[in-house]
Amino acid sequence: MTDTSSTPDTRTPAQIEADIKRRRETLAETLDEIGVRVHPKTIVGDAKAKVVSNIDHTLGRAYVGVNRTVSQVKGQFVTQEGAPRLERIVPVALVVVGVAGLLTLGSRRRKR
Repeated sequence: MTDTSSTPDTRTPAQIEADIKRRRETLAETLDEIGVRVHPKTIVGDAKAKVVSNIDHTLGRAYVGVNRTVSQVKGQFVTQEGAPRLERIVPVALVVVGVAGLLTLGSRRRKR
């Protein structure tokens, strides 16, 4: 843009027409871009993409958390060499069998 108040415009009519044409094209591109951005399909598509991204991020964090927990639990029952730690497995197995037995007895008593 030239400041017409301080210096006279020395452009030729062809230059002025070319400048006007260029500005019209730029304005048309800007208006087209605005039209695409505010179109309902674009807004819905952007919203869907954001939701999918958030779900992927949440699922990724959940996977990492579950994987970490499984590794920690596994570390309690398996040595670093991969051998089972019987001193920890046997008591847990006995507790599980005992709880299962109590639940079975309790359900049999309710049926009577």
